[in-house]
Amino acid sequence: MAVESKKSLEAPKDNHTPMMVQYLGLKANHPDILLFYRMGDFYELFFEDAVKASRLLGITLTQRGNSNGVPIKMCGVPFHAADQYLAKLVKLGESVALCEQIGDPATSKGPVERKVVRVITPGTLSDADLLPEKSDRCLLALSVLPQRKNLSVGLAWLSMASGALRMMEFGCDAKSLDARLKQEIERIAPAEILIPDATDDWLNDIALVARTPVPQWHFDAANGHKALLDQLGIATLQGFGIADQGAGSGAAGALLWYAQTTQGKGLQHVRTLTVESENEFVGLDAPTRRNLELTETIRGQEASVSTPTLFSLLDHCRTAMGSRLLRHWLHHARRDQRVAQARHVAIHALMDTTDMATIVQTLASVPDIERITTRIALLSARPRDLAGLRGGLQQLPALRDGIAQCQQKNEAPLLQAIHAALATPDSCLGLIERAIAPEPAAMVRDGGVIARGFDAELDELRGLSENAGQYLVDLETRERARTGIANLRVEYNRVHGFYIEVTHGQTEKVPDDYRRRQTLKNAERYITPELKAFEDKALSAQDRALSREKILYEQLLQDLAPHIGTLQDIAHGLARLDTLAALAVHATRHDWRAPTLVSEPAILIEQGRHPVVETMIERFIANDCVLDDEHRLRLITGPNMGGKSTYMRQVALITLLAYVGSFVPASAATIGPIDRIFTRIGAADDLAGGRSTFMVEMTESAAILNGATEQSLVLMDEVGRGTSTFDGLALAWAIARHMIENTRCFTLFATHYFELTQLADMHPSAANVHLSAIEHKDRIVFLHAVQDGPASQSYGLQVAQLAGVPQPVIRAARKHLAMLENQSVQQTPQFDLFAAPFADPLDESSFTTPTPEIAQASALLTALDQIDPDALTPREALEQLYQLKRIASAAMD
Repeated sequence: MAVESKKSLEAPKDNHTPMMVQYLGLKANHPDILLFYRMGDFYELFFEDAVKASRLLGITLTQRGNSNGVPIKMCGVPFHAADQYLAKLVKLGESVALCEQIGDPATSKGPVERKVVRVITPGTLSDADLLPEKSDRCLLALSVLPQRKNLSVGLAWLSMASGALRMMEFGCDAKSLDARLKQEIERIAPAEILIPDATDDWLNDIALVARTPVPQWHFDAANGHKALLDQLGIATLQGFGIADQGAGSGAAGALLWYAQTTQGKGLQHVRTLTVESENEFVGLDAPTRRNLELTETIRGQEASVSTPTLFSLLDHCRTAMGSRLLRHWLHHARRDQRVAQARHVAIHALMDTTDMATIVQTLASVPDIERITTRIALLSARPRDLAGLRGGLQQLPALRDGIAQCQQKNEAPLLQAIHAALATPDSCLGLIERAIAPEPAAMVRDGGVIARGFDAELDELRGLSENAGQYLVDLETRERARTGIANLRVEYNRVHGFYIEVTHGQTEKVPDDYRRRQTLKNAERYITPELKAFEDKALSAQDRALSREKILYEQLLQDLAPHIGTLQDIAHGLARLDTLAALAVHATRHDWRAPTLVSEPAILIEQGRHPVVETMIERFIANDCVLDDEHRLRLITGPNMGGKSTYMRQVALITLLAYVGSFVPASAATIGPIDRIFTRIGAADDLAGGRSTFMVEMTESAAILNGATEQSLVLMDEVGRGTSTFDGLALAWAIARHMIENTRCFTLFATHYFELTQLADMHPSAANVHLSAIEHKDRIVFLHAVQDGPASQSYGLQVAQLAGVPQPVIRAARKHLAMLENQSVQQTPQFDLFAAPFADPLDESSFTTPTPEIAQASALLTALDQIDPDALTPREALEQLYQLKRIASAAMD
């Protein structure tokens, strides 16, 4: 905050106007966030808040008046358009305190009483206008407690828009804390993180989201335990398996306190708790989520037509609830095969019925009941929210009929559970049908929200207001007859109320009981005692009707509170049905098949395809993959652009989709137990973090080597290419051998080091496959077909030619390649290990070095390549000839 603003804030109250005294008192309670101070039809910001908001929102910064001798900087946004400005601020990671007028201007002495009614932060959003439709924005609380040897880490996170509260606790040592937290934060993807105020800045390197310091004592485990009991309305947490957890309960306590404080009220919609464990989901670290492009492209961008993601490809959901659940499933595939198998059965039942199209069409008429329910609980639901909820609940019988038809042909327990959850809540629906008008206004303040016949007093007040039109017509007819003024008019406007208008040429006929109200250029406007009495009655009835509607609407929201749990169950059932239907639609359109999940170790895929790439090209070449207990590693060779990365990714995606519960792009797939999927693909640096490309590569490789088990699927592409040839080859060989002999995980290992293909001769569990290509007249045709055995060459020069490398460079490279290949024929293999299994692969003596003869021959070829005969004079040509002769003689000595 600037010096001038500090002086203004710290000055005695006598030096400020009463309004500024009120503002500064409220601002003192929210010093670190923007305060939107309601003044009439605007939210105003003052001092440094105004400077900051002006810069972030691109609105005009003005200056008006003085406070304590200092000019007051200010800016503002219209009250009716505030949502768009709030959305922009929240997207930038800012928080805003909304200060509303709660007093009556007519009766207030001095400034109208104001109060901060709500604090809007990135992690506590529930407004439809501020939230992305197809993703959640979670609030996460993080607590780390020291134990004897390790650390106890507690995480609690809440989706304010749905009321879903989750928590977990795990132990780890100090060295692995950063990596483990980064993995969990990537999975949860919070919009805001609560941390103890004494926490160092170490979290900056882990999460690039808003961080909010909270007093350390808010993370007290005992207080958190009690807060959970109070919030859930239960007597013990033993049923959740967390009775003895400390860090997790402390994080949950801080989370609930912060959420309640920002909303200014209790959290009626937070009624359940889900406790997650470390081994519940198929593990996906940050590089794997990025490389598989689940919900974002590999560059961290949202999907587009030209760069789709797995989520955008599968998202045929007709409701926002279904889209959010699909996104959650993709990032949280359960290891328990029974969960995925139940979804496979349900998808098959939906595909095998003619009612699926009807179900999908009906779902399109269902609004976002999950978020509407939350706004009801927070008393912030708008009239059209309730109208949409009414329409959605009216679709439940048709959806239940469609599910029942599916069940007749194929019994699916999951669909049966959804059928039960979609029972129509008659009392809730009946209340909304009676209370809300067929087409209500957007806001309660506009009137026309409560249905006719719901409240007798409101109907009477509306009658007085609505009958004004007929009364004015009758009064005009009577007055024309009484005065003889044929063009006399009785009218109304909001500024002057009711009046009788007479043109200047007829004013001599005006009766004595007319009282002039307004003079116009061509007419006079009058009021009579009778019209004044009616005006008072009519306008009072209109104001009282609006006030009555507001009271009835607020009471309606409170009357709906007992139905919140039922509405949440319905929303969850609709989301599951929508997600399953979307997966069924995609499987039908693209000929996806149901995978088989087995207890034996295996990844057996017949004619597998990449789910995204197959939709982007005209003809996709399908390939098999065989990984089982006897064949755990596949060494993949072949040309660049030949399809190695695509092949590896499709195996990982098919495996993940099988555990998500989706059908898969293959003619058949048998998948065994999988605990984690790792990927080490591509080259990327982390310059901001001080890590080179090779350092990033080795860090990811280390995470795989330390974390993979026999039930893990590992994809490794071009390991060791970021350093010298011999170093890289040695590392790649050692990593591959470690996976074969120690980790024994399922591995797809793509490489251009042809020396590694000899591993298949030494280890029965390793085998060579390659992506085939055909060369014709220095051109290359990629076949994209996986075949047994190693590749014959890498076709690097041909790919460089396709990329547009100039022809002189290609010709020079081809000459040098020929020389190197000739040399390699005369040399021993680079790895003595393959001839002598007990040699140390990292011993420099295991590698051969170029001989002096080879060096001389290379110098001779280089000299020849540099000669341009057409540009030499006879004397220069003779000198060049002598030079070549000297080089040749030196090579022969």
